[in-house]
Amino acid sequence: MFALIPLAVVAGAITTVAGMGGGLVMLLGLSTYMDPLTALTITGPGLLVGNLHRAWMYKTEINRPLAWRYALGGAPAALIGGLVVVALPSMVIRVAMVVLASAAVAKVLFGWQWKPPVSAMIPGGAAVGFVTATSGGGGLVSAPLLLSSGLTGKSYVATGAVGASSIHVFRIAGYGAGGAIDESVLVLGAVAAVGITTGNLVGHRIRTWIPERVIPKIEIGIVIALVGLALVGIA
Repeated sequence: MFALIPLAVVAGAITTVAGMGGGLVMLLGLSTYMDPLTALTITGPGLLVGNLHRAWMYKTEINRPLAWRYALGGAPAALIGGLVVVALPSMVIRVAMVVLASAAVAKVLFGWQWKPPVSAMIPGGAAVGFVTATSGGGGLVSAPLLLSSGLTGKSYVATGAVGASSIHVFRIAGYGAGGAIDESVLVLGAVAAVGITTGNLVGHRIRTWIPERVIPKIEIGIVIALVGLALVGIA
């Protein structure tokens, strides 16, 4: 509980400011205290509420056609991923987290670029959904996918939040169908939801005074921290 609350607040603030990364920060942080499957199930309800709140805050900025296509691909893939991950060994999930976090660092440090066409929104959403459900790293796929469609600023954050909400609904359903959700997970998920919502408000306030040129530096710090947390989880 003492780890979950600050991690949830930080996760909400990070995603509201930078558009990605908060969920993976919380997941990797929790996985240093518990098995990764439990961490995945706990983050589900929290991230769902957090994204719904973020979408509501920026509701006038949502690009509805893109959000619909994103959700259409992401939701069923998240359900499948949720069903698959409950059967995977704990170490397999941890290694997947390390690989994704390392890819995030490489993307920033080496300037790797991936610019999918706008027509890739549905299959791209499917990739985001499956990766989110199985290792929590969907943001690494969703960021270039959404940016390639021309979304920027609050529209990028809001449209991504709508798609992410549908993904979290269906991955939670997959975990539940696989028997991975119990009362303690729901309680901790509710605590995470409160923390992320608080973090959203903090991030919204930060966005009013932080220079845009600073946001890439924040992203670099986030992804380096992700790798550190992933390696701690492996250890």
